[in-house]
Amino acid sequence: MAGGEPRDFLGSGWKFPIRVNARGGLSYSRHEQSIEEAVWIVLSTVKGERVMEPDFGSGIQEYVFAPNSPATRGSIAYEVQKSLARWEPRIDVDNVRVEPFPEYPNRLLIHVDYRVRATNTKRNLVYPFYLTEA
Repeated sequence: MAGGEPRDFLGSGWKFPIRVNARGGLSYSRHEQSIEEAVWIVLSTVKGERVMEPDFGSGIQEYVFAPNSPATRGSIAYEVQKSLARWEPRIDVDNVRVEPFPEYPNRLLIHVDYRVRATNTKRNLVYPFYLTEA
């Protein structure tokens, strides 16, 4: 690729959460880190939270106060799979596992295994989710 790094096509954007760097400018994330942060944003956003994109988000927040049961965990896995397929076109989700956290019955760990489409690189992310307030 002329004039850039070979992975520039993966994108870049503001670091999440937004922060200022040592020179007083905004910090940016690039390449796979940009994708990972985008996945985190999709999972963290409540549907209806963004005025211009009311359907953006994962819908998992609807399960706050739901019982920590196999049915709840299966529904959350489905919501994660569906939302990432819609909102993060740079990846293919290979697997979503939602597991209880034995020491804390109100906490779930959402494991997302995905592949970056452009490079076929396998990645994973673990997102903590609380069924009640932490």
